[in-house]
Amino acid sequence: MGFYDFELTSRKGETVYTKDFAGKVVLVVNTATGCGFTPHYEPIEKMYEEYHDQGFEVLDIPCNQFGAQTPGSDDEIHEFCTLNYHTQFPQMHKSDVNGENELPLYTFLKQQKGFEGFTGPTAEFMNKHLAKIDPDFENNPNIKWNFTKFVIDREGNVVARFEPTADMADVEACVKSLL
Repeated sequence: MGFYDFELTSRKGETVYTKDFAGKVVLVVNTATGCGFTPHYEPIEKMYEEYHDQGFEVLDIPCNQFGAQTPGSDDEIHEFCTLNYHTQFPQMHKSDVNGENELPLYTFLKQQKGFEGFTGPTAEFMNKHLAKIDPDFENNPNIKWNFTKFVIDREGNVVARFEPTADMADVEACVKSLL
């Protein structure tokens, strides 16, 4: 299976096929509305506005698995994002990204790009925090926290994984290089 072989559910309950993103650069991100990384919505929206006409898409997949930081319904999440961050990119149905109920897309993404560590000024904090939750967190590909980002190129290859501590300028540079 490849990136173009999956189905997702939109926040409105419609089926979204990843094959419909063929030929585009896609950022897949698990999001949260009450997280310290929630301000990442702002640069993601900025990239969407700047690069959408060049073939850039965002798959926003809200997830409540990390600190229960996305407690609302799909409509409440959408309202929060549009009011606070003026997001225009599509949001999917709130879903799990780890565990027995994880989206098959995330199983695939994690197989393609495993966890390689945190970077940036909050890396030490995240390492200490996660070590309390899962002492073996560094040795598995699971999503570690909200706002983990995967970048998929125009051919459907998973080319990068950015942990939430990564500098958003690095995420943008990766996306821009593929457009």
